[in-house]
Amino acid sequence: MRESQLASFPVLCYYQRMAYTDLQHFIKTLEREGELKRVTAEVDPALEISGIASRVMREGGPALLFERVKGSDYPLLINAMGSERRMSLALGAESLDAKAAEIEGLIAWMWQTARNFSSVSAVVKALPEILPELPNLLKSGLSLLPKITRHPLSQEVIDDESGFESLPALKCWPLDGGRFLTLPLVCTDDLETGVHNVGMYRMQIYDNRTAGMHWHIHKDGAHFFEAYRRRGQKMPVAVALGCDPAVTYASTAPLPEGVWEMLFAGFLRGKPAVVCKATLSDLLVPADAEFVLEGYVDPNEIRVEGPFGDHTGFYSLEDEYPVFHLERITRRKTPVYPATVVGRPPKEDCWMAKATERLFLPLLKRLCPEIVDINMPVEGVFHNCVIVSIKKRFPGHARKVMHFLWGMGQMMYAKLIVIVDAHVNVQDISEVVWRAFNNIDARRDLVLSDGPLDALDHSSPLPRYGTRLGVDATRKGQEEGHSRPWPPDIAMDADVDALIDRRWNEYGL
Repeated sequence: MRESQLASFPVLCYYQRMAYTDLQHFIKTLEREGELKRVTAEVDPALEISGIASRVMREGGPALLFERVKGSDYPLLINAMGSERRMSLALGAESLDAKAAEIEGLIAWMWQTARNFSSVSAVVKALPEILPELPNLLKSGLSLLPKITRHPLSQEVIDDESGFESLPALKCWPLDGGRFLTLPLVCTDDLETGVHNVGMYRMQIYDNRTAGMHWHIHKDGAHFFEAYRRRGQKMPVAVALGCDPAVTYASTAPLPEGVWEMLFAGFLRGKPAVVCKATLSDLLVPADAEFVLEGYVDPNEIRVEGPFGDHTGFYSLEDEYPVFHLERITRRKTPVYPATVVGRPPKEDCWMAKATERLFLPLLKRLCPEIVDINMPVEGVFHNCVIVSIKKRFPGHARKVMHFLWGMGQMMYAKLIVIVDAHVNVQDISEVVWRAFNNIDARRDLVLSDGPLDALDHSSPLPRYGTRLGVDATRKGQEEGHSRPWPPDIAMDADVDALIDRRWNEYGL
C-alpha cells in the first residue's frame, strides 16, 4: 500500500459542515441571502399562484413565500431551488461544480483504495497502516447512515380529522384535472426485501381523502406496488411534504435500485438524515417534514388521473393509476407547505435537473472514462437531449458511448444524444449546433435505437417505447469511411490575438 493511500482519508470527512435542520432553516437562509420574497397579499391556489410563480421563474426571480393562501391556514413556499445559486445553497455548496468536485474527490479515493486492496496480500501488508485508522473509517461510514428519532418535528400535531382540503395544493394550469401535490416525497418499502424508497410522484387530489398516485412503470414505487398487488394486500404509503432541501432533491436523484434516498441525502448534507417511524405503519419517514400524510394504496383500485401540465411543456394525458387513501396527517405546529410548478422551461425543476447533471458526472466519467463533459439543456426537459464530449480514440467510439448512456438508468429515456470531440465546449449550445449541423453525414452518423421512453413522451407511437436518435458529430477519418481530408477549424493566430489585445485601446473601438 502506498504511503499516500490513507493520507487522503480526510476526504471522507470533508462534508462535516453545517446542514439545514429543516425546510424552515433553509427559508431563513434564503431570506438572509436576499433570495426570498414574502408575498402578503391573499392569493388563490387555483392558477393564480402558479401564474405568478411562472413569471418569476421565467425572469430568474427569487423564491416566493405566500403568507396568505385562500382556503388554507398554511403559508406556501415555491421556487425555493429555482436558480443555480439557490440549488447550490440547498446542497450546502458554493456552486454545483464545487459540489461535484467534492463527490469526484471521494469517488477517486474509493476507486484508488479499491485498486490497491485488490488482493489478500495487499490487504495483509496494509494492516499496520489500516488498523489505527479503522475507528475513523467506521465512524465516517456510519455517519452517513440515517438516524432514527422518537421525537420528530413532523409529529408535533397528529390530526385524524383534516384531509387534503386543508392543504393549499395548486391547480397549476387551466386544463389540469384538478389540484395536485407537486413536491410530494412518497415513502414506500419493498414487501419482499424491506428496502426503503423515497420517490417524487405527483398526486392529483380527488376529494378530501383520496388522491391519484402517479408512479410510472419504471419507478421503484410502482415496482414495490406490484408485489402488494400480486398478494392482494394494501400497501402502506406515507407522503412527506417540506423537508431539508437535500432530502427533497435526493428523492428526485437517479440512484441505483436499492439505494435509499435518505442515505444519499446524508451524503449531500454532510450529516445523517433524520427519520422516524410513521404513526400508522412501520414506514420510516423524514423526521423534519412539515407534513406527513399517512395512508395506503389499495391494489384493487385504479382511477383516471390527469391531465397535468407537465415539465415537458405539454399536458400529460389522462391515464389510470392507483389511488392513495389518506388516513392521518401529522405535522409541525406551524408548518410551511412546499410546492412547485412545472411546464415549458425554464422552471424550478430545471435547476434540480442541472444538479443531477453535475453531481452524477463524476460517476459517469469513472464508468466511461472517455467522457469529458455532459450538458442536458433545459429545452430537452431533463433527458430528452444529452450532449456529450468524448476523448475519441477509435472508429465507432461515439456509438460506444451512446449505447453506454442508453444502458444507464434513467438515461435510457434520452431521445437524442449528440456526441462531439473533447475540445468542444458542450455548455456552448451555439458551438455544439454549429458542429452538429456541419460535421455529420446522415447515412453514416445517425444512429437509431429502439428502447424504453419516458411515460410522459407524447411523440412516440406507443406508450413508453419508441426510437431514440444518436448523432455522431465528431471528426471523422478514413477508418470511418471518410476518404477526404477533414478541414481544420478557422482560428486566428495566437500572436495576432495577443497583439490586438495589447493595442485594443489604440483602435478607438
